[in-house]
Amino acid sequence: MMIRKKFTPLFVLLLVLAASCARKTGDGLVVNELEYLEMRGLNVMLAHDFYPEGHQGGVSIIQNGLRVATNGDIRLEPSPGQWAPIPKPGTRVVDHEKQEISVVMTYPDSSRHRQGFNPIIYPDLYFKYNLRVKPEGRSFRIIVDLEEPLPPEWIGKVGFNLELFPGILFDKSYRIGDQVGIFPRQANGPGYTDDDGEWQIEPMGRGRELLVAPEEAAQRMVIENLKGELELLDGRGKHNNGWFIVRSLVPAGAAEGAIEWLVSPEVIENFTYNPVVQISQVGYHPAQEKVAVIETDINDKTRPAAHLYRLDEGAPVLTHAAKPAEWGQFLRYRYLQFDFSSVTQPGMYRIEYAGFESSPFQISPSVYKRHVWQPTLEYFLPVQMCHMRVNDRYKVWHDLCHMDDALMAPTDTIHFDGYRQGSSTLTRFKPMEHVPGLNQGGWHDAGDYDLRVESQAGEVHILSMIWEAFGVDYDATTIDQEGRLVELFRPDGVPDVLQQIEHGVLTIVGGYRALDRFYRGLIEPFLRQYVLLGEAAQQTDNIVNDTRSPRQKGYADTYGQPDDRWVFTEDNPRREIGVAVALAAASRSLAGYRPALARECLEIAEKVWLEQADIAPNPVKVELAVELLLSTSKSEYSAWLAANREYITANIARTGWTVGKVLPRLGDPAFTEAVRDSVRAHRDRIEELQKINPYGVPYEPNIWGAGWGIQRFGVEQYFFHTGYPDIFPDSYMHNALHFVLGRHPGVNTASFASGVGAHSLLVAYGTNRDEWSYIPGGVGSGTALIRPDFPEMLEWPYLWQQTEYVMGGGATNFMFLALAADHLLSR
Repeated sequence: MMIRKKFTPLFVLLLVLAASCARKTGDGLVVNELEYLEMRGLNVMLAHDFYPEGHQGGVSIIQNGLRVATNGDIRLEPSPGQWAPIPKPGTRVVDHEKQEISVVMTYPDSSRHRQGFNPIIYPDLYFKYNLRVKPEGRSFRIIVDLEEPLPPEWIGKVGFNLELFPGILFDKSYRIGDQVGIFPRQANGPGYTDDDGEWQIEPMGRGRELLVAPEEAAQRMVIENLKGELELLDGRGKHNNGWFIVRSLVPAGAAEGAIEWLVSPEVIENFTYNPVVQISQVGYHPAQEKVAVIETDINDKTRPAAHLYRLDEGAPVLTHAAKPAEWGQFLRYRYLQFDFSSVTQPGMYRIEYAGFESSPFQISPSVYKRHVWQPTLEYFLPVQMCHMRVNDRYKVWHDLCHMDDALMAPTDTIHFDGYRQGSSTLTRFKPMEHVPGLNQGGWHDAGDYDLRVESQAGEVHILSMIWEAFGVDYDATTIDQEGRLVELFRPDGVPDVLQQIEHGVLTIVGGYRALDRFYRGLIEPFLRQYVLLGEAAQQTDNIVNDTRSPRQKGYADTYGQPDDRWVFTEDNPRREIGVAVALAAASRSLAGYRPALARECLEIAEKVWLEQADIAPNPVKVELAVELLLSTSKSEYSAWLAANREYITANIARTGWTVGKVLPRLGDPAFTEAVRDSVRAHRDRIEELQKINPYGVPYEPNIWGAGWGIQRFGVEQYFFHTGYPDIFPDSYMHNALHFVLGRHPGVNTASFASGVGAHSLLVAYGTNRDEWSYIPGGVGSGTALIRPDFPEMLEWPYLWQQTEYVMGGGATNFMFLALAADHLLSR
């Protein structure tokens, strides 16, 4: 994964204002105010995004409302993968007079060469080039000017790639040169070994011109290489998450105009984006505000009435009709709002607008009592459990795994997934020495199988808050720690929430016992292991490495080293404090279930507090003081909070939600009033944020994760409401829940929670993604923003920035929100 750049509310507002300017709707492409080429039905972006690993970057094409191509750029391989070399982008230059957009790119990116998050190993090659796009009527040219010709040894290796999204091309046809074919659903041979000894799939065809999907007007496109030949490649032959690739090589001796393509996408005349009715795919409690958001084309001036039909009385019955209220423009669309809050009669409903229908949804006092939060507890959390065998009636999700955890990571190591081991192990263990006690507890980190300590702590904390706030004594699962066995849908008489808290605590406390500190993470040492999909038990042989253990065939024989996962350590006070927060909260939850373990949690949390006494106040330290006060009632924690009143009130957006839990205990009227004054000011800021978009949430997507951020926002809003009920309404929390459940931007209105609601995320980035499947109750990252203004959630299993499950609060934050809504509305 990569470090994300955050969008500020001001930046989002600027996008709205820029998009509200008049759009060009003439017959040809022009450079618009947002610095991309545009005509009605066609957009061409250059370097607004730069995330090639996630299929965002370079030249991108949005054709008739769908992003059909991206990553148009110079690459050093025919089919680059996640850790392949990528260029460093310069500043985008827009020349309105020449109607041209350009950006200078450079190889290598020195900031990522063997360093940074997800380090890349670059070859010994330096070159610079200018990548340009310019309109030519309804077509556009892509031109690459090299600063100087490539070294001879790189001729035949460096080329311009453009990736075509496979999800809309399967079973459609193409023609390249004299060759015709069908875009296949899976990568097919034959292959060959290239000059570098790498195995490659043979191109699907070669020629000067490629015709894409001639039978489908909305997707038809012609790509012509004006200076040579094109190849059509299947990038999935090298990487499961690859796309179809159009490629042409940089010729020997070429510099200016080294690459020149003419791209002609078919554009539907007067293309108009169909209205999209966005609602909670689960439905609404009668007492909730019920507002459907209707997303429309900016050129669509029609405003028919919206109709609400009741569906459970035979033929649909019209229940409510009204002209939707005009909200205004956000990103590239114009939005309407259809308020049907007055409808409270329980039943199944559907909304129709301009001939387009929503999914069916219910209005019911019991809307959140079943089929909403339960799948997270019944399926997702058990399936993610490490160091266990997970049975599910007739199937096994995965066998007993990672029992050989773990070897101490080598010093001075930067792992390919971002972990770093410094010059010391920070423990008594030597590099590559087995660390006992780490083969218990923990959850696999969603799309991968590593155990990040912050993910484990995040789950423990939110589950502890769920137990404390709502007392969920639901039991559907047998969890046998001694037998290392999980049985779905076989109750064992113990609340599953408590058992899951215990499972998370076991890995954190087990690591602390062994290392006398928290681990940073446990992860596979080899890339071949790391990218494994499916059966977690196949990553290692479950045999602790020592002189007697056999080498596992595959990884160990290939690399000549043991296959045990590595454990990394770090000196990171803020992260240690954050983990202690989870243990302090868990100590209360586990007190009646596992009292000895609960005491150990509290002892470690208090030890961390003392060790980090000199750390300046920060939001996480405030949180730890609150949790320790709740767990111990010791005056030293209330005194610390009072002593740091100025910091707390100045950072109320990040501290107010947790401090509100203990204000009555402090018995300090001046402190309480200062906090409440700051909370009022924060509420005013939140109210302004609500106005930036029609969803009433701070939709601030970076590269990915908008859904996760909004869930966390919703959880904090619950505590702002319950801590300061006379100041904060509960509506912001409900808005966050509706957003996750389907009321979010873009044509894909799926609930981010898999298997929850009438239409949900059923092709997700989980460990079973290669089967185009999902894990019930997992919650994806959600609708991404293709910069500057295109919301997107593709039905594609390999886009982690759109559909990845995560541990650390993704699914369980959603679970909290659903339980919170039911709790508040049932009072």
